[in-house]
Amino acid sequence: MSIAEHLPKQYDPRDAQERWYPVWVDRGYFRADPSRDATPYTIVIPPPNVTGALHLGHALNNTLQDVLIRWRRMQGFDTLWMPGTDHAGIATQAVVEKRLFTEERKTRHDIGREALVQRIWAWKDEYEARILGQLRLMGCSCDWSRTRFTLDEGCSRAVRHTFFNLFQAGKIFRGKRLVNWDTQLRTAVADDEIEYKDTEGLLWTIRYPVTGSESEALLVSTTRPETMLGDTAVAVHPEDDRYQHLIGKTVTLPLLGREIPVIADAILVDPKFGTGCVKVTPAHDPNDYQTGLRHHLPQINLLNPDGTFNENAGPYAGLDRREVRKRVVADLEAQGLLVKTEPYTNRVGYSDRSKTVIEPYLSDQWFVRMGDDPDGSPGFAQQAMDAVTSGRVRIHPERYAKSYLDWLGEKRDWCISRQLWWGHQIPIWYFDGELDALEAALSGAEGVSWAPAEGGGWLVCALDDQLIQGHSDRLGLRRDPDVLDTWFSSALWPHSTLGWPEPTPELKKYYPTSVLSTARDIITLWVARMVIFGQFNMGDVPFRDVYIHSVIQDGDGKRMSKTAGNGIDPVDIIETYGADALRFTLASSATETQDLRMPVERVTDDQGRIATRKAPGQPIEFVPADLAKDLPKEQFVNTSKKFEEGRTFPNKFWNAARFALINLEGYTPGPVSPDELAVEDRWILSLLRRVSAESTADLEHFRFADLARGLRDFTWNEFCDWYVEFIKARLRDDETKAVAQRVLATVLDGLCRLLHPVMPFVTESVWQAMGSVAKARGLPEPTEAAESVCIAPWPSYPDSWNDPEAEFDVAQWQEKVAALRNLRAERDVPRDAKIEPILIAQGRAAEALARGASSIRALVGAGSVSVVPSADRPAESAVAVLADAEIVLPLAGLIDPKAEIAKLSKSRADLEKQLGGVRSKLGNASFVARAPAEVVQQQRARLAELEAQLAAVSSRLAELGG
Repeated sequence: MSIAEHLPKQYDPRDAQERWYPVWVDRGYFRADPSRDATPYTIVIPPPNVTGALHLGHALNNTLQDVLIRWRRMQGFDTLWMPGTDHAGIATQAVVEKRLFTEERKTRHDIGREALVQRIWAWKDEYEARILGQLRLMGCSCDWSRTRFTLDEGCSRAVRHTFFNLFQAGKIFRGKRLVNWDTQLRTAVADDEIEYKDTEGLLWTIRYPVTGSESEALLVSTTRPETMLGDTAVAVHPEDDRYQHLIGKTVTLPLLGREIPVIADAILVDPKFGTGCVKVTPAHDPNDYQTGLRHHLPQINLLNPDGTFNENAGPYAGLDRREVRKRVVADLEAQGLLVKTEPYTNRVGYSDRSKTVIEPYLSDQWFVRMGDDPDGSPGFAQQAMDAVTSGRVRIHPERYAKSYLDWLGEKRDWCISRQLWWGHQIPIWYFDGELDALEAALSGAEGVSWAPAEGGGWLVCALDDQLIQGHSDRLGLRRDPDVLDTWFSSALWPHSTLGWPEPTPELKKYYPTSVLSTARDIITLWVARMVIFGQFNMGDVPFRDVYIHSVIQDGDGKRMSKTAGNGIDPVDIIETYGADALRFTLASSATETQDLRMPVERVTDDQGRIATRKAPGQPIEFVPADLAKDLPKEQFVNTSKKFEEGRTFPNKFWNAARFALINLEGYTPGPVSPDELAVEDRWILSLLRRVSAESTADLEHFRFADLARGLRDFTWNEFCDWYVEFIKARLRDDETKAVAQRVLATVLDGLCRLLHPVMPFVTESVWQAMGSVAKARGLPEPTEAAESVCIAPWPSYPDSWNDPEAEFDVAQWQEKVAALRNLRAERDVPRDAKIEPILIAQGRAAEALARGASSIRALVGAGSVSVVPSADRPAESAVAVLADAEIVLPLAGLIDPKAEIAKLSKSRADLEKQLGGVRSKLGNASFVARAPAEVVQQQRARLAELEAQLAAVSSRLAELGG
């Protein structure tokens, strides 16, 4: 079978994906080997949540990680890309609870903890398999034999050891603090699980009567009048003359009648804002909470976990918070204490999971201490800051280090407990008895520790549940029902996945990891905490480099979301265009900008019907537009025109490679000496050396977009559009064929290897086809190629290939060919006409053009090409005046002289206009004196160029009688 028959005319991405991915996995190319004597290169995948399918942001991040891993694997590193998923406590429990209620009208309390957890495990198994399948579909070269899950046995063991060590070190405590509270899910939530929205609401201004005064009152404005029931002070600015006489006195809290103090606080109060009086509710506002701590104010919690008000609300107890607001406002108005109500836009936090309003809530929670130790030694926050400021962890782009350092600089304690049933249950038991009884029962037991509780009694921590069994009933121990924040186990990911706390070979070799690639929104919540726990458990940072990738938005700058109808499913793109197209588009888009915009449009067929998919994994159906308008937005299949380039580039490379391989029929490997190389050979090899070096530098500095652009330009422009055309005649000549084939095979080999990290499937297809005709290849001496491009050496070419002279020559050819092609097109010269162009040039340009005359003749379809120092221009000819040459294209019998005169006249007018502008600038003494010298020189050079072009055009017009 010939190579032409072996390679289809069209690249079939699905066939390539199905063919080569199993080969890579079966041959073990992705597997790391701790016993191998090679430098390690490790990436741990940011574990996706097992809540659904991957989105385009996941596709971007995993593409970039795979580019790095494939590149380093080709460089000979022992690469480990650790795959896995996150149990995502609150997110996963929320979606399963929602399904439970939607399908069965039941809550978690109806079925109990054990039954709910069983359902979540079933959900996890289903969606984890889908997520890992999507990663494989993308071509991700993870070591699948090491797939981990944050709730698996090994990760759970790491969690228990970390908690126990923190407990023993006094770095963890339980206390009543203000947290973000989701009243629907009834749990504390992390900062990143809150979505802030500008919400239209009202601002109520309320009278707080001064105690003992019949007329004087403080006017306080609030957007949350129901929280006034928990006020414990009213604050004014200490330098506000209006209220200084009231500082230290009291006001009477409306509705409840409690007397509360008037305090002075310069941090909370801005005297120029509003009335200059601020109500202080320490248990229901973060700023008020800090104010309460500064002034030792009481903290009155009004809420029950479900959002109803408790007994502290007096007559409003038992009512939902929304109902309380209505009644409070009505009662204030009835008592003449409501001064005014006005529209107000407030920034309100909503739970990202339940979509309900977040409430600041005072509750008992577990915390990790972040501040410095009592003896002044650096605490967790400072240690994590030092890791970046010292350069042990480098963040790219550098600007993101600021948000990392600013957040840690606050040194706020980290709330690690969640009131959920899905996750790592906190390994703490409560003991209310005497210490003697506790010590008598547990003294000498390894893996058990205890400490006094903040509110009295004792906290008992155990490395393993079995260490407490047998003592629980006898001592009356009660297990803490809460689970740990998902970020707690995720913070251990770089070392828990490698087997810590056991001293495994993997841990010894692959920790610290090399690079972490992630999004900016979890720099503080995940990156910083991995640094904290890495240093605490391992004594070293968890990674050396952190790359923060851009965030994908739609064309209007909005966050992509399936429910909003502007999301793009990467699987849809793969099915439509192929994985290579997806990867190339995403890599090309990965600039150092903060956000990248991707216009989104719905997929339609030629009849205008809209593509829909009822659920992930279901087949696409096309629905008439009038019927589609009633469908949920998440069912629409979207795409973006940006993926068109991603589709055309693999196809362009395939077509050029197919041509090359067909012309490698009869190839024989052999050495090639420098003097056997044609100018175009030396040129393409020089550019190949350069693009290889630039690609390596781009990858080392995480310049993914530059990498993709550079490879595309070289492949498409230099190789496909020029080099292949240059050597066509040589490939048909038995005397020149061998050298041309050997250079062609070398360049195609290099392109496969350079492009492979970005487009693995098409490059493997071409690589395998090359193996059937050119198994041994390369210059100056051929060597046998690797069995797969996946494990082929990353290309690095000798400096001796650098050839400025060849590059100058070919640049001359390209410029003149382009000019001749333009002249033919402008004059509508028939394609089959044998033109006889004259290239008027001198010096180095003339020499270069003489060397390339045969190539120029072939590329422009000329009968002959003359390179001369000067020449009389034929009466009927087209002329292009370039900086160092004049192109004359005789057109006798092929053009209309009158039309040529009209075109030249227009060209003369344009040149005269441009000359006028340049002469005006240079005639301006102020410009010449003040402008940078290089700018003035550029204008003078432009003047000389325009004058030469005008002289040539004028001369040509004179010849034509124009």
